[in-house]
Amino acid sequence: MDKKDDAERGKALNNDSKGPWDNPETGKGKKGPKPDLPTGEENSGGDKGPRNPWDPVSIDGGKSAGGKGRGPSLEELLRRAGGGGGGNGWGGLPKRAGGGPLWPLLLVGFVTLWLAWSSFHQLDPGEEGVVTRFGKYSRTVGAGVSLTLPAPFEQLQKVNTQEARFTNVGKATASDDNLVLTRDQNLVDLAYQISWDVRDAEKFLFQLEETADGNRDETVKAVAESAMRATIANFNYDTAVGQGRLEIESEVRRRMQEIMNSYGSGIHIRSVAIKQSDPPEQTREAFNKVTAAQQQFEGNLSKARAYSSRVTQQAEGDTAEFDSIYVQYAAAPEVTKRRLYYQTMEQVLSKADKTIVEGNNVTPYLPLPEIKRRASAKAAEADIVVSNSGSAGEKK
Repeated sequence: MDKKDDAERGKALNNDSKGPWDNPETGKGKKGPKPDLPTGEENSGGDKGPRNPWDPVSIDGGKSAGGKGRGPSLEELLRRAGGGGGGNGWGGLPKRAGGGPLWPLLLVGFVTLWLAWSSFHQLDPGEEGVVTRFGKYSRTVGAGVSLTLPAPFEQLQKVNTQEARFTNVGKATASDDNLVLTRDQNLVDLAYQISWDVRDAEKFLFQLEETADGNRDETVKAVAESAMRATIANFNYDTAVGQGRLEIESEVRRRMQEIMNSYGSGIHIRSVAIKQSDPPEQTREAFNKVTAAQQQFEGNLSKARAYSSRVTQQAEGDTAEFDSIYVQYAAAPEVTKRRLYYQTMEQVLSKADKTIVEGNNVTPYLPLPEIKRRASAKAAEADIVVSNSGSAGEKK
């Protein structure tokens, strides 16, 4: 826009007319060109009045549709998108070397990728693929590369049949108790773990309900709780929390497998491991005291039995010895009495200090026990000195 146009615009604005498009001479907008608008039928003057400045101008300069401002027609958009009128191909894509459009090649490439992605499947060792056709079971394939119809005609779902899966029932650190009633009307807080795997992938996928997170172990958990309650009901409390754990685990596993087989679940129960078997939290302290008292009772009873056995064995030994001596005494009474006298004196005098006295008013004295005690005292004193010397050296 040049300086001359600026001057004319300013003159029109300073006029007493009501708008910049009014006639500068009359101020009524009946005749005369409208300033700052494109020259055309809309700006050739006349009695049409002022034109809306926000009305869009058509792509072809306002010549189509009577010169009124409109957007491009549908035919014009398709023509431009299809490469007509000098376009560069579909959607503005470049053309091939021969001049043809490029979009057919892109469509073929997309279809090829779709077929390869949804038709070829790689299964690892230990995995099985369940193929469904329009949602209905078709077949089961093993490890390796498998070929199916492209989605959505056929779909394959992988299942690991060798992986050990674990389901926990109750937790040792949880605040809520998992209480089970025993045969003697006592409650046991149990926490145990179920180890299982999949033997039939088809039954596993179609017979068990899938939870929101994609797992199917809710059925395993429910069956484990049912089997555990039915098993614990046949055991007393002392057995359930003590030496009966192995028997309980084996029985629960057997019951669970029977129930799973009746469901047709395709699941194999590997093992059941009890992690915790305690009384309820409210009575745990009292149960612990009772258990401690029972353990103390068992310990005292074991000591009494050991002492009784030792005394009995000693008495039996003394009796056998007396019978042997009586046989010898019956054969030679004098010899046996003298031998018994010497043996008894030897046992008595070996524990006492002795003084030997001879006849003819001669009293030779040899304090053997005293000498032995002095020798033992000197040896002990020497050991103490050596020990103190070694301790002093270590401190330095």
